Formats: sequence, structure tokens, C-alpha cells
Amino acid sequence: MSGEGDWEMGSREAFRRLRRALALCAAGLVGGCAVFEPDARPTPAEVEDGPPAPSEVPYDLSRLPDPVPKVEPPSRYGNPSSYEVEGATYYPVKSAAGYRAEGIASWYGTKFHGRRTSSGETYDMFKLTAAHRTLPIPTYVRVTNLDNGRRTLVRVNDRGPFHDDRMLDLSYAAAVKLGFSRQGTARVRVEALQGVETLFLQAGAFRGKAGAEKLQRNLATLTGEQAEVVQQSDDALYRVLIGPLVGEQRARQLQSLIVAANHAMPLILRSGSKQ
Repeated sequence: MSGEGDWEMGSREAFRRLRRALALCAAGLVGGCAVFEPDARPTPAEVEDGPPAPSEVPYDLSRLPDPVPKVEPPSRYGNPSSYEVEGATYYPVKSAAGYRAEGIASWYGTKFHGRRTSSGETYDMFKLTAAHRTLPIPTYVRVTNLDNGRRTLVRVNDRGPFHDDRMLDLSYAAAVKLGFSRQGTARVRVEALQGVETLFLQAGAFRGKAGAEKLQRNLATLTGEQAEVVQQSDDALYRVLIGPLVGEQRARQLQSLIVAANHAMPLILRSGSKQ
């Protein structure tokens, strides 16, 4: 798993990667395992990873709403007590509470699209997901691009990247939202949202999208937090949500800031609630 332009290799390197893929599949730890299923079309190890063609992108990925963190049981697959890849042993942790780290993130795209992840789910490069070597599967994390300040939430459902200089492998959609899909890597901060209460502020609900987008832009600038316009499939309203926010105190601070700027008092929402 890697970002764009990392897959040029000779026959020796191709053989090494094939051995690695076989080992990972045996452990249920790689998004490319579908290649070994009886009816799957084999993908040569030499095939390069990369972005989809513009015509294949189904929607504006830069405006893709973040997933809403929720309590989920550990995945049946991808959470062994330990596993080994190329002589290195990794020990997945039981809890992501308090996890915060900075390092290099890469992304993976077309080569693994539609193939199985370590969790057993199908990798979709147009969704906001990620691979991590040791965080529990699934885990929701906030990722910040330290070079441009962009942020997004992703759901960890895969293992990797198995490069010493990288800590996170993001989906193509996540790389687009973070503004580094044209490069292979970016410096990021990763913060787990498990173990603490995650809240959102609903700052408004509109029947027209234009009004919601105007408020969204204003509040993103005012608060410095991520603000999204969200419309659920069973709802005619466009809702402006700010967050996710960690803890009641931060939510109350932002409520006061927004009211002081002559906006209506936002509602505090817990994950899964709708007003």
C-alpha cells in the first residue's frame, strides 16, 4: 500500500512484494487479499497504484462529509494479539483512548479498490478510511495535514502501511480532502476519537442549500473547527454541523463564541442524535 508513484520495481522487488502479500493474506491483514480468492482476477505485483480517472470519480470528494464516530464492537478480523510482516512483529492495542501522534501518511487507490481489507470489509477509495498497524479495528481518528491545516475524520479498517517511515495509509478520498492526492505523502497529526465523548454543534437547519452553505463558511472561519452541510436521506433539511468536538467544555465554548457573533445558539448533538 502506498501513494502515487511508489510502485516501480524490478523482478526481485516484485517477488519480494508477492511473498509479503501472501504472508499478510494468511494473517488476514492486507487489502489485497481478494487477489487469492478462487474467482478473483489476479493483479500482477508490478501494477502501479494511483488515482482514478476523473470520469470515474462519482462526486466531489473534497466536500465528502466526515463519518460520524460511533461505538462499534471490535472487528472479527484484523485484531490478532500480534502479527508478523517481513520479520517485524506488531501488537494491535485493545483501546485507542488517548492516542495522538505525528508522522508521515501515504494513500492507496486504484490497485486496491474493491478488494478486501484486514477487517473483511471491501476497500472503497471513495470513502474516508485508513490503515494503521496497531490501532483497534475499527477506530475513528481525526487526521490533520500539518502542511496546509486541512482536517478530516477517517475510520481505520485496515492494516498498514508497512514502511518504517510511514504511520498511516489513507484512502484516496481522504487524501483529496487533506489536499495531498497529487503527492505520495504528507506530514499529519492523528488523534483517536475513541474513549472520549464526541459531540457536534448543529448551528442551523435550512430548506435551501445556499443559506446552509453561507452559514457553514462563516462558522468555519469564526470557530476554526470543521463545519459541514449535511442532508440525510430521510430529511428535507440542510443542517450545518460543527465538529466532531471532544468534550462538553469545548462545545460550550463554541456555543458562547457563536452567540457572541450574533448567530443563534447552536444545539449540542451526541453521535447518532438528530434534532
